[in-house]
Amino acid sequence: MEITQSLQSTKGLKHFPLTRFRIVRGVLCLVVYLSTAFMFLVYFGPPAVALRLFSVHYSRKVISFLFGLWLGLWPFLFEKINKTKVVFSGEKVPVEERVLLIANHRTEVDWMYLWDLALRKGCLGYIKYVLKSSLMKLPIFGWGFHILEFIPVERKWEVDEPVMFQMLSTITHRQDPLWLAVFPEGTDYTEQKCAKSQKFANENGLPVLKNVLIPKIRGFHASLEILRDSLDAVYDVTIAYKNQCPSFIDNVFGVDPSEVHMHIRRILINEIPSSETEAASWLMDAFKFKDQLLTDFIINGQFPHQGTEEELSTVKCLANCAVVIAFTGFFIFLTFYSSIWFKVYVGLACVYLASATYFDVRPSPIFGSKQTLCSRKSL
Repeated sequence: MEITQSLQSTKGLKHFPLTRFRIVRGVLCLVVYLSTAFMFLVYFGPPAVALRLFSVHYSRKVISFLFGLWLGLWPFLFEKINKTKVVFSGEKVPVEERVLLIANHRTEVDWMYLWDLALRKGCLGYIKYVLKSSLMKLPIFGWGFHILEFIPVERKWEVDEPVMFQMLSTITHRQDPLWLAVFPEGTDYTEQKCAKSQKFANENGLPVLKNVLIPKIRGFHASLEILRDSLDAVYDVTIAYKNQCPSFIDNVFGVDPSEVHMHIRRILINEIPSSETEAASWLMDAFKFKDQLLTDFIINGQFPHQGTEEELSTVKCLANCAVVIAFTGFFIFLTFYSSIWFKVYVGLACVYLASATYFDVRPSPIFGSKQTLCSRKSL
């Protein structure tokens, strides 16, 4: 029992003390990230989305490249500025595959550390998440989630089923690179949720898991069912943190985590059953394996077969950061020190992005498709 408590502990001293320097640096980083996100969205977002009127494929390629540049700022923050050590173990995965990625959900920022893996594989701009619909309401970031085609869910299958099937059906083409990340537990791990999950397992004859919650099958199976013919593999990722689980604020100020460990299994699609019942059994076995991995991690301080990925290049991270900041500086100049028409454009872009995100509007090609607009609220 002590082992389980040590894994799920989120209390105690932070890895680094919250000094005045870290507060100032964190606020500065947050300002930079918000300003760069805003300028990239208003100047690149509408033109890239408008390209969908002619080609969804090339629109996605442009969006993946441009916003992949911006997403690259986050691994730079984690690994180079905050000095968080990110350790990969298990299998070394190929580059640029179309994959479905499943992971345990330790804390609110797990999904952000998947960017560290995607960056190393040249797929940072291709990653999409199934995430809580409330996150789509975040200022600025919600606009980005919409443009990157993240899939919002309400955690009610009768509501989520048509949304998932509609959106997944638009990303089935092999020519569109894809990393779709799903968290089958449906929520992040806490002691209270674990106790509730264990009670449910006892009442229903399921394995009692200590370090993960009972996985839900429907979202995983829907993703697998629709995308199966276009996927290369499933990546089963197990995430663990040294000392304690971080929050978003811990990441901003760089006080935690000291280390992030990710164990990766690459599973071929034909190894996963197609029927929902058999897929549910397979997923349960995968989470039993995760549970044991996490128990062993507490005892050994690491996952087996670590060191499968190299460290990020500091030079490349700095170059990427310089490009993003240079674009942002140029856009700020256009907005505040150039023609008034740029101010008008920014205003109209904000209206479009806010409206498109709220109504989930995505233009479709004007040639070769009878459908002109796709709206989630119309389903």
